[in-house]
Amino acid sequence: MTNVKDFENKVVLITGAATGIGRATALAFARRGAKVAIGDVDERAAETVQFIEEEGGEAVFFKTNVVDSEEVQALVANTVEHFGGLHHAFNNAGVLSKPNKFADIPEDDFDKVIAVDVKGVFLSMKYELTHMLKNGGGTIVNTASVAGLIADPDMGPYVTAKHAVVGMSKSAGFDHADQNIRVNAVAPGLTETPMTQVWKDDADKWKEVTSNVPMRRAAKPEEIAEMVVFLSSDAASFTNAQVFTVDGGQTSH
Repeated sequence: MTNVKDFENKVVLITGAATGIGRATALAFARRGAKVAIGDVDERAAETVQFIEEEGGEAVFFKTNVVDSEEVQALVANTVEHFGGLHHAFNNAGVLSKPNKFADIPEDDFDKVIAVDVKGVFLSMKYELTHMLKNGGGTIVNTASVAGLIADPDMGPYVTAKHAVVGMSKSAGFDHADQNIRVNAVAPGLTETPMTQVWKDDADKWKEVTSNVPMRRAAKPEEIAEMVVFLSSDAASFTNAQVFTVDGGQTSH
């Protein structure tokens, strides 16, 4: 745990912070002094708030479906009303597609992944940016994936969506670079989260997926969180419209 309070008096909005990378990032920001607002459909986000408060931090949970424009607008408005501002955002809400060869992907599965992983990020950025542009700027980090850089097998909707997140991050960062706004994406590789627990529960599958990582292990959520915090910090003040891979070397060859 760090004692550095470099985000003191700053407000951070995080979507998808009920578990995994989102929860780890919420805790990381709070430990650095930030006030944390969480938007999620998962009620376990209330546990994340509890963990932050137990450590002496400030946090609030607003139940939010990121595919609903009105709910996302309300999330941003409620965050600003509750904490008095919005300085940083981490758009992490996402879902994983069911394994299928591309020709066999059900249309409903494709639509669901695109709605949450693409439209959800778009709406979140749109309304976060609207506030930041009126109030002196800010930073945004979006969760992409190594699947936004390469094609993982049998994951067509997810690969499509995460490539889109990379593109949206670059586009938004480019458009608003001269308005004190920085937008970047983080691209995690295999990470130990509830989303990947089904793979870990299968010893053969886990051996297979970790064998693709030169470090021969999955990341801990906290290792992704540290990159998000860095990209949001003043230490990354000239870093914009880029994607940062945290994958143990998986995409290096």
